[in-house]
Amino acid sequence: MNPESWLVIVNPKAGSGKGLKDWPKISNQMYNAGLVFTCVFTEHKYHAIELTVQGVNRGFRNILAVGGDGTIHEVVNGLFIQKAVPTTEVSLAVIPTGTGNDWIRMYGISKTYSEAVKSLVQKRTVLQDVAKVEFFETRVAHTRYMANVAGLGFDAIVNLKYNMLKDKGKYGGRLYLESTLSTFLRHSSSKFSIIADGELFYEGLVFSGAVGIGRYNGGGMLQTPNAYVDDGLMDLTIIKHMSKFRVVKDFKHLFSGDIYSINKVLFKQCKSLEIRTEPETRIEIDGEAVGASPFKFTLVPHSIKVVVGQTYKI
Repeated sequence: MNPESWLVIVNPKAGSGKGLKDWPKISNQMYNAGLVFTCVFTEHKYHAIELTVQGVNRGFRNILAVGGDGTIHEVVNGLFIQKAVPTTEVSLAVIPTGTGNDWIRMYGISKTYSEAVKSLVQKRTVLQDVAKVEFFETRVAHTRYMANVAGLGFDAIVNLKYNMLKDKGKYGGRLYLESTLSTFLRHSSSKFSIIADGELFYEGLVFSGAVGIGRYNGGGMLQTPNAYVDDGLMDLTIIKHMSKFRVVKDFKHLFSGDIYSINKVLFKQCKSLEIRTEPETRIEIDGEAVGASPFKFTLVPHSIKVVVGQTYKI
């Protein structure tokens, strides 16, 4: 196999069908740029995980995800499931066709296909940290690998409702807003006990929280604005219990990058986290609603090789 050959994993449902609609345009630009590639399409949820494992086992050492944050999440988890080579021996690139596209914001990856293809040709890479996340679903222990941000409390419930609507075949930019509003009216804070790097960090009521390798989630929110993808640390942001009026008043800070100016917000950098809650609460990882508490986060430093955008400073 040509060592420069790409396995392209296309999510045809990404961006309300944009992945499928735009693939002919993307593939034509890749062909004209002289790239060698083989294309496969996902057919169901978690299929990109299977395709990644199969691709690496077949000898591919370059994988391109054509989709959104969920597709990237699945490819990353496939890289950790396969045992043929170390995860750092496979280059991961993205051409964004999703709705939120939060992960690409960190790397200056263009939404313009011609520019994104130029990044593939240049193939400048960095080694990014990942977090191993342990949680429960129907009382069974599960593990996922997080490449961007995990949401807790309010964030996780919004994401769960959003994903349920998508699973029912509903699409559109208003879905996330609808999920946010319906959750906001009913959501109440839960008691969290948080141990960071072996020491008790916080115990009390929590409205919402985020654990970040990256900075952006929820369509451009900056809940972990100080996060760097390769600093060997996870960033934890905790929003303590707040009145609904206060939440609405301070909502703008979620997008402005100054969330830590709110006196009800706590910040911690660490390499490991253990979180227990009362009652049981949900978690979303990289935009995917996956399970429930208790949670355990463990940093896996410099563990995936990412192809960055042309403007990204290495």
